[in-house]
Amino acid sequence: MFWKKQASHFDSDAEQRQAKIKELRAALGSLSVRGEKYCDEACLIRYLDARNWNVDKSRKMLKESLKWRATKRPEDIRWPYVSVEAEIGKMYKATFTNREGRTVVVMRPAKQNTSSHERQLQYLIYTLENAVLSLPEGHAKMVWLIDFTGWTLAHATPFKAARDGMNVLQNHYPKRLSIAFLFNPPLLKVLVDLKSAQKLNFVYKENKESMKTMYNHIDPEILPMEFGGKNNVMYNHEDYSKLMTKDDIKTASFWAADVNPVAKVDWVPKVKPQSSLIVAKAS
Repeated sequence: MFWKKQASHFDSDAEQRQAKIKELRAALGSLSVRGEKYCDEACLIRYLDARNWNVDKSRKMLKESLKWRATKRPEDIRWPYVSVEAEIGKMYKATFTNREGRTVVVMRPAKQNTSSHERQLQYLIYTLENAVLSLPEGHAKMVWLIDFTGWTLAHATPFKAARDGMNVLQNHYPKRLSIAFLFNPPLLKVLVDLKSAQKLNFVYKENKESMKTMYNHIDPEILPMEFGGKNNVMYNHEDYSKLMTKDDIKTASFWAADVNPVAKVDWVPKVKPQSSLIVAKAS
């Protein structure tokens, strides 16, 4: 009898979830071709989950994201527009994944190399879009590894820039973060909501117990030595540029866009070789 009641309860929950997914889809009304592609069932579930399965609140949130995407066109940002931001590896999609195969995004705020907040925001968006498309089938969330090594108050992001970045993350990429590791962090105030804060893990290279937390999620054999692992490899801008150029073709194909679209951005930074800044892979 107990198991029958449990099964009945689960069936009821599943039916209610499906009903709300269907209701949200209907509430969105007519969408553009890209809007339809963006609003698949997994997307609807993420927005519903972000608003505690309140259909009206989820609809408002998703509508705002669709409006934002139609204006900013994040899927049309390409590597030549943002490559200058990555010259010394302040943020990039890692070549390794966590133990579940999730995409890992590395952020190194001490390596800030530009001053335009708009360009920095564009690069954040580009990296997020790329990371999402790189997630393996069945996974919707990524991992962040934020390396504070060498960071001082002189590297602090201006409040408005930090707020704008967090607004993009929380409002337009809901439920995309699985877990975040703050590597060698100073004492700081993090501008995230309570639910996101619960996913933050403070890790210190000299603290073996805290490192075990990261090792539980990322195999130390593939984790770079600079982050406390055993993999003798470092960021290489030239190699990363080649990878992103290939990924841009995949992105264009996914969104059925032209390989070299004209994104609605009012800046196109010049791309030039920076051989002195390229970090060669360790042998």
